[in-house]
Amino acid sequence: MNMLSNIKHTAAEEVLLNQLSESRNNSASGALEMLSERGLPTRKVEPWHYTDLRTLLRGYPHPPSAIQSEFSGESLKEMPDLAQGFTIGFSNTSHLIGAVKDLPEGVTGEVGLAAANTTHEVEIAADTVGLLNSALAENGAVLNVAPGAKVDGAITLAHTCAGGTASVLRHLVTMGEESEALFIERHHSSTIENHENVVCNLKLEKGAKATWVISQELGQATTRLGQFNFDMAEGAELTILVLNAGGKLVRQEIHGRVRGENANLAIKGVNLIGEGAHIDVTTTLSHEVPHTTAEELFRNVVTGHGKGVFQGQIRVAQPAQKTDAQMACNSLLLSDDSDFSAKPELEIFADDVVCAHGATVTDIDEDHLFYMRSRGISERDSRALLIKAFVDEVFEETEPEALGESLIEIIETWLDANA
Repeated sequence: MNMLSNIKHTAAEEVLLNQLSESRNNSASGALEMLSERGLPTRKVEPWHYTDLRTLLRGYPHPPSAIQSEFSGESLKEMPDLAQGFTIGFSNTSHLIGAVKDLPEGVTGEVGLAAANTTHEVEIAADTVGLLNSALAENGAVLNVAPGAKVDGAITLAHTCAGGTASVLRHLVTMGEESEALFIERHHSSTIENHENVVCNLKLEKGAKATWVISQELGQATTRLGQFNFDMAEGAELTILVLNAGGKLVRQEIHGRVRGENANLAIKGVNLIGEGAHIDVTTTLSHEVPHTTAEELFRNVVTGHGKGVFQGQIRVAQPAQKTDAQMACNSLLLSDDSDFSAKPELEIFADDVVCAHGATVTDIDEDHLFYMRSRGISERDSRALLIKAFVDEVFEETEPEALGESLIEIIETWLDANA
């Protein structure tokens, strides 16, 4: 199947299109046609203005593969839990850990190609991350939390990739009315060039409560294109925690629809961006009904020649009166060569709302540094303590307490190595 016509494609696009044309996934032909017509997004595509994927993605490794390696298999077994509970583990595209028959009480599910082929109504049509995932996903999990179930412990979706291959997975989670659960999405990779694309879809029915954690500690050569989509019904509550602490090129998208009155949302994240890394967090939130709340907070630390991006959009439809939505992005640049671009947006069509956004980019406050040094603390230790306080605050009140402590420990390990 040749869809390339006369359009000039980059080497990465040629490899992708050839993979798509050979894919077993029924969605591949439509995705191939779209990607062939458009190519990978450039800065001219507004949502990708700060992450020129066509330029940054200079190559693409082998097709999604079940190739195993000592790293990927062993790292799944040795990966410390962020919170106690049940783990479903994937190495590249293979499901290695966690038989679904052993899921916690109140949770049912399946793992396999059928899961990868599922769709979800909150997915963003014709987006690059979703298109690639729809066409190339070979595995994933479909989980259902029963109405009224209070799941004991966390459900972790653990991912490792190694061997210089591409790992593409898709997960779908549905929470029944008045149910409660904690989900942790973890990502590790080896130090060589790997590509990961994971899309997770979460649907919360009336009164459901969930915490969803996205934590990635990828190798310095890994590319990650991730997407989390959610849909909230009446009275639903959702907390999303994001920790990016690795990777060469990372694009984490969060897209959500608040479609039920009295729904409450909180998104909190920390981006730790080291030498040569490019990390982009892009969020879109749509309030469609009255009496909903949302709070969005990201803290970012950038070192060396690292580059960070935050794009956050809140849309308030005309019927969504009494919406309360707040968004803040605060960045700390630790070198003259580091860079962070922030683009918070409000699109409001209702006239009785409380909405605000803000962004700051700064270096360590010299007055704070002087205060600590005047008390006998070395400059290095003073800087470390100030940076730690800046980012730890995001996760300090996380429940369960052990989860917050685990996230803070990851931050401290990264700071010791990079800052």
